[in-house]
Amino acid sequence: MLLAGKKPSEVAWAVGVSRQTAYSWKAVIEGGGGIEALRNLSRGGRPASLSEQDKQWLTQALIDGPTAHGFGTELWTLKRVRILIEKRFGVRFSQVHVWRLLGQLGFSNQKPDKRALERDEQAIQRWRRSRWPALKKKPSARAA
Repeated sequence: MLLAGKKPSEVAWAVGVSRQTAYSWKAVIEGGGGIEALRNLSRGGRPASLSEQDKQWLTQALIDGPTAHGFGTELWTLKRVRILIEKRFGVRFSQVHVWRLLGQLGFSNQKPDKRALERDEQAIQRWRRSRWPALKKKPSARAA
């Protein structure tokens, strides 16, 4: 599209990237490398910080659970995973990157069950039948 004369802002909108990225693409193309130089851009990038062996360790650590690694409860959070990675590997990731990494490792975002394990359904029903009606506001004579 850039070679066809489209503006970088139009190209950016059409392909869903930032304008800055489209302008970078334009500079590479106009720099004499053409399309081939643009294709070679994707071959670079920052090397991965965690090796496959590191990822295997992290996967097992997540399966072992947070308490096995010194956390107080059995709930993994992005913040806790970040701390674990930083302690073990000395690498600091953003929460977004940790979220992506967890997805790559096959973990999904799940919310914990909010009901207490000690919940007594019969006691709740008794309370709703006996105590709740006395506490509930009654409509005024005017509203009735």
